[in-house]
Amino acid sequence: MGKLVLTTFVTLDGVYQGPGGPKEDTRDGFAHGGWTVPYDDEDSGRFILGLYDRVGAFLLGRRTYDIFAGYWPKVTDPADPVASKLNNLPRYVASTTLTDPGWTGTTVLGADLAKEVTAAKERTDGELLTHGSGVLARSLLALGLVDTVHLLTYPVVLGAGRRLFEAGSVPTAFRHTGGRVTAKGVSIQSYEPAGRPEYGTYELPEND
Repeated sequence: MGKLVLTTFVTLDGVYQGPGGPKEDTRDGFAHGGWTVPYDDEDSGRFILGLYDRVGAFLLGRRTYDIFAGYWPKVTDPADPVASKLNNLPRYVASTTLTDPGWTGTTVLGADLAKEVTAAKERTDGELLTHGSGVLARSLLALGLVDTVHLLTYPVVLGAGRRLFEAGSVPTAFRHTGGRVTAKGVSIQSYEPAGRPEYGTYELPEND
């Protein structure tokens, strides 16, 4: 059975929207797309290649799927380690409206997300990798389906945009399993969900 691995890029103020380019995601008038690009370097590249060494299949939300489907099928170099995996490994897209995915090798998951994602994990040899896909990511976490979270936090504040953990997210504790910081200041941290948060109180010292 494969592990479901969520990999998401966020800003310091928690925005995940439009990381790859100005036109990638302009919902709500978002005008800051492409905020990850200035921080790309060999360190972050090595991390991504490591992900693709372990991947067995992909699980994407509808918007991320549309972005990927519009780009990666055009990258036909068999030596490209990212394109070769994205174009040839199984792909699952969570959508209740998509009927003809177009990109060969794609399976559409319907309304019973928990059952269908669990079945996809069971069929996967290696990691079932979810990129971005903020709405889907929150649903997967709420359903307890995520095994590992890789959170890449970029040293930039945008002040606008859709946030990964918005109000109403299910309270969740995480266990830190590793991390590093790239030469350009991107914090790459890995976590495993660890149930619900625990709470306490800092006791003030008694006066003598």
